[in-house]
Amino acid sequence: MGAVALSTFTVVTSEMLPVGLLTPMGRALGVSEGTAGLTLTITGVLAALSAPLITLTVGRRDRRTLLVALMTLLAAANLLAAWSPNFAVMVLARVLVGFGMGGVWTLAAGLAVRLVPAKSVASATSLIFSGVAVASVLGVPAGTYLGDLAGWRAAFAGAGGLALLVAAALTVLLPRLPAERAVRLGGVLRLLREPRLRTGLTVVALLVTAHFAAYTYVRPVLEDVAGVGPALVGTLLLVYGVAGVAGNFASGTLAARSPRTTVAALSAVLAAAVLLLPALGGSVAGAVVVLAVWGVAYGGVSVGAQTWLMASAPEQREAASSLFVGVFNGSIALGALTGGLLADGVGVASVTWLAGALAAGATAAALTGRAPAGTRA
Repeated sequence: MGAVALSTFTVVTSEMLPVGLLTPMGRALGVSEGTAGLTLTITGVLAALSAPLITLTVGRRDRRTLLVALMTLLAAANLLAAWSPNFAVMVLARVLVGFGMGGVWTLAAGLAVRLVPAKSVASATSLIFSGVAVASVLGVPAGTYLGDLAGWRAAFAGAGGLALLVAAALTVLLPRLPAERAVRLGGVLRLLREPRLRTGLTVVALLVTAHFAAYTYVRPVLEDVAGVGPALVGTLLLVYGVAGVAGNFASGTLAARSPRTTVAALSAVLAAAVLLLPALGGSVAGAVVVLAVWGVAYGGVSVGAQTWLMASAPEQREAASSLFVGVFNGSIALGALTGGLLADGVGVASVTWLAGALAAGATAAALTGRAPAGTRA
């Protein structure tokens, strides 16, 4: 389980590195902050497209072998990003990151039930998705610090080296994992008729778009709107990430009991946090509090939403995971894109208004839509 958690940590760190490096990366590549933010959009789009396609094309191939190959691809993509002499090469690197990320996340998300006894599935799922939260604690802040110390290219090179180490760990530690059943296009499309799953995907789309519309541009918001100095940005992202780990593990247990209540509460808290950031983030204490609350809320989103979708389609976990990863990453792309357009066209403060409205919409959808059987509203 630890090796699988490391794989999610690495793919999310690779995806999110531009968040803490947006300003120096954009300056070096000769593009605006809004354009530099497209490196997240590109990755999200490719991950969204590759997740269901990989699931449909890999058939019954061993999942361990596929995970190792995808992690190796991720390593190559990060090293290409570190070398990139211009924005076009960076775009190509981020395309490859998106492809590798979509495949790794899809395959890893449904492995808990195959690696541990039934009574431990909820905690094992939280462990797998802890890689997402810990990436915020260690990956993004470490990348930000390394970028400040040695340049943003060193941060991407470090992510490439880490991906190679994780590929080796997966090779050694995972058992063979032949597919339980081949996923067919018809089966994936039939899943979309399930109202509980459709509600879950709607909530994911709204909530993740909201988060990334604001979080992609959190550094310029903190610097330009809240007046936080560049030296404090890495520390504040660390606060956010630590809170995210706590939110991940707390939400795993709560979501197993009641996905509806858990996801609705996370959505409401996230909406409040992003809306309050410009007002309260002007002081260090205010910024710490808001980012900690934001971290707790978003830290539980991945495991909470995954639990919702797995409970909605218990017999088709891998197909449901592919839809989850596709919508999740498509929403990352949409959030980064719309946030970039607003940041360049209206001002960086506007990204928090959009995020708050979308998160409020996710709260309403979670409370009013169909939820998995056995949940408590």
